Amino acid sequence: MADQEADFLRLDKFLVFARFCKTRSVAEALVEKGAVRINRHPTDKPHAKLRPGDVLTLALPQGIKVVEILHLPARRGPATSAHEMYREIQ
Repeated sequence: MADQEADFLRLDKFLVFARFCKTRSVAEALVEKGAVRINRHPTDKPHAKLRPGDVLTLALPQGIKVVEILHLPARRGPATSAHEMYREIQ
């Protein structure tokens, strides 16, 4: 079962683990208002599955960010490791 969990990660969890949002409830609100796209497709589902290679477009209060997911974390870690899980495209 651990291998299946490593294949994907919920969108709301990724946003928290990668430090785009402070809590899952903030991440859920961001997704539900339509501020997130996965591979150019809008989503309003916080439970959407993310995999390495997916591209997220985020409309954050600080501006638009486009990032490619490089790997999925097991938990929220320090800020330095959070930046290693994605590559900023724009």
